[in-house]
This record gives sequence, structure tokens and C-alpha cells, in this order.
Amino acid sequence: MQYPLELTFKFWSLTPQMTIADAQGNPYFYVRQQLFRLKEVINVFADTQRSQELFTIKADRIIDFSARYNFLDPSGMVVGAVKRRGLRSIWKAHFDVFDGDQVVFTIEEENPWIKVIDSLLSELPFGNFFTGYLFNPTYLVNRPGAGTVMKLSKRPTFWSRKFIIHQVDQISDREQAQILLSLMMMILLERNRG
Repeated sequence: MQYPLELTFKFWSLTPQMTIADAQGNPYFYVRQQLFRLKEVINVFADTQRSQELFTIKADRIIDFSARYNFLDPSGMVVGAVKRRGLRSIWKAHFDVFDGDQVVFTIEEENPWIKVIDSLLSELPFGNFFTGYLFNPTYLVNRPGAGTVMKLSKRPTFWSRKFIIHQVDQISDREQAQILLSLMMMILLERNRG
């Protein structure tokens, strides 16, 4: 896989759909979230035709602000999880990435003021149209005690939501899958904010 990766939301769709593609445009993950589910279950595929299921993301509880989302491979083995860090995420998005019960990475919003300004300006008539272009959040994936390993930044766009994922430090294939699945789930949870 060649970095940077591009995470793109499909613009004209009733259900949220996103694709992660590498620098060459080859799809890596495809997600189509189902609407109106009390307990979230999301299937992650290798391509938009949904021919090969790679992972399943399952919430551990029904509609909760700090639910834990477990990542399962096709055999049903847990390969990781992500969980929003409760009230701390109201001001500044903060998620913990787990391998078993151990926190192996944290995802934090770099500048929470972008979210505040975006929220204020989006209340103005036609303000929401411009905020998507002007205010673009950045999220840092950090290894506790070792610094940033990956960075996700929203690209300035009027009509669609595009994010760029840069690898900052070396990670294993398992860690890469844990981080990318966590970033996708975080974006699904945070998509209405900036």
C-alpha cells in the first residue's frame, strides 16, 4: 500500500458510504453503513462491488456515546477495537484504539477551535456551505509515549468529504488495519462535526 491514502465519502447516497484508496487509486477498504440500526454492525469490504468481506465492526451496546466498536476478521476473531473517550470528546475528539484490553493508540483532534468556529458559522444562512471548505480538522494517531504514527486531515471541498491519511512512523500490518478501521469508525461518528 502506498501512502498517502485518500478516504472519500460518496456524496449522493442515502446511506453513508466511504472508500479508502491508496496513492495509485486502488481501493483498500469500502464501507456502506446501514441506517436505522439500534446496535451498529458495519461490514468492511475490499472493493465497491462488495465481493470480499475483510472485517466486521460491531458495537458492544445499543446506541451509546461511548460504545466500544470491535473489529472482527472473517473467522470471527477480534483484531482490535475503538472507543470514544466519554465526555473528554465533547470539547476535543478523543478515541482509544485497543488490542485486546490494552490501549495501543489514541486518536486526538489537533485543534478543537476549528470545530467550535465551524459549528458557529454553520448556523448562519449558507454558512454550512463555506465551512466545509474553510475549516478542516486534522486528527493525530499517537502511540502512547512514542509520538504520532499517522495523521488524517480533511481536504478543503465544497461538495464532498475527502480526507488524506499520511503515515508518519513505521507500523505493522495488524496495527495498520487497527488504525484504518478506527479512523473510519471515528469519521462515521464525527462526520456531522466539520
